[in-house]
Amino acid sequence: MIRPNTLRAHSDVALHYDELDPIYRALWGEHVHHGLWTTGRETPSEAVEALSDRVWQTLGLASGARLVDIGCGYGATARRFARYGADVTGLTLSAEQIAHAPPTDGVTLLRRDWLRSELADAAFDGAYSIESSEHMEDKPRFFAEARRVLRPGGRLVVCAWLEGEGATPWQVHHLLEPICREGRLPSMGSASDYRAMAADAGFACDAYQDVSARVARTWTICLRRFARAMVSDGAVRRLVLGARNRDFAWSVPRLILAYRTGAMRYGIFSFRAE
Repeated sequence: MIRPNTLRAHSDVALHYDELDPIYRALWGEHVHHGLWTTGRETPSEAVEALSDRVWQTLGLASGARLVDIGCGYGATARRFARYGADVTGLTLSAEQIAHAPPTDGVTLLRRDWLRSELADAAFDGAYSIESSEHMEDKPRFFAEARRVLRPGGRLVVCAWLEGEGATPWQVHHLLEPICREGRLPSMGSASDYRAMAADAGFACDAYQDVSARVARTWTICLRRFARAMVSDGAVRRLVLGARNRDFAWSVPRLILAYRTGAMRYGIFSFRAE
């Protein structure tokens, strides 16, 4: 498990997304997660929706299912699943994300800490986390809370940034640890760490897929868009240069290198509540 040399709390995560909200929306859109390229010809918008759809397919639930979106962002994936007939409750720490999420039938968004969700026991058929587990201070509790709110047999799908198995000390020091620090990640686990924590919480891992090669393009697109905006958009430039969270900009080239060297992986897990 990689941990930054500067401890990160949930308040740091909320501040990160609230302060950088205009940049996230302007440069990437309503889906605050990687894109998934299958043919290689998808647009970035199609790719981010493809990742959401992969989660829906992996959940394998019928219309009418009750889902919880752990770290829902602007609720874009929740709204997409509501169109498929699901009833979705989403949780985020960010006030700005809640404020910019349009009301949608079948979607309830709450500004709430997942580790203190206050949701009812065994109330959901499925749960999913798209790049939010990384922000959890207590990852074993992240899984324990998911198991508590799921019915027996319910499915948890987790899309996660992962430490590459066998990352070298140089990769940890110059890539993974700074990515955690700059991205407000209290820790970054490996695929093995995730399987072990899920098992301890009462989940069986039905499937795991490493899709690093299919998502890595996200960061070259982000870097290109960010560089263009810094040159041409004075509002973006002023916000970045004045932001307390401006150090995240350094993580973009680190992420590109981390994927290319295998230091970081991107995995999709399918867990079943036993």
